[in-house]
Amino acid sequence: MNSAPSNKLEVWLRGPLPDMPASLQPVAHALLQAREEVESLMQSFPEDRLWTRPGGVASVGFHLQHLAGVLDRLFTYARGETLNSAQLEVLAGEERAPDHATAADLVLRYHRQVERALAELREIDEGTLTEPREVGRSKFPSTVLGLLVHAAEHTQRHVGQLLVTVRIQQKSC
Repeated sequence: MNSAPSNKLEVWLRGPLPDMPASLQPVAHALLQAREEVESLMQSFPEDRLWTRPGGVASVGFHLQHLAGVLDRLFTYARGETLNSAQLEVLAGEERAPDHATAADLVLRYHRQVERALAELREIDEGTLTEPREVGRSKFPSTVLGLLVHAAEHTQRHVGQLLVTVRIQQKSC
């Protein structure tokens, strides 16, 4: 038996989340794992490097904004809704630094978006998971579950990219 403290274990190894539908536990675990990793990565990140693009890759600031924005957008599609003008504005501005926003501000925004996603997951009727949904202006076909799983995997992908970019930025300090 593993005697490591539960906070050292990855989220999925800590057991089921209370009040979370069984079929959505993996989505919730992935989102929580990503949030923990982002918060840990960003603890001592230098503010002056938030928007730099080493080797032309996306900036740390972009990833932080995109993580929050993509969760909002994918969950909107999962509800069967289209994006509103505010969401489209956020999407268009993800590569630009918002006025006076610090890394801590961006991490907090992402943290709050994960909380909203988890609250929404808790309320989803598992019987609706295979219902069809449309994605974007092109109305690509998906399902509620397809969108939620993609939200989790897309989040994990960007956290991986963020990790590499943060490490490159910290080594060049």
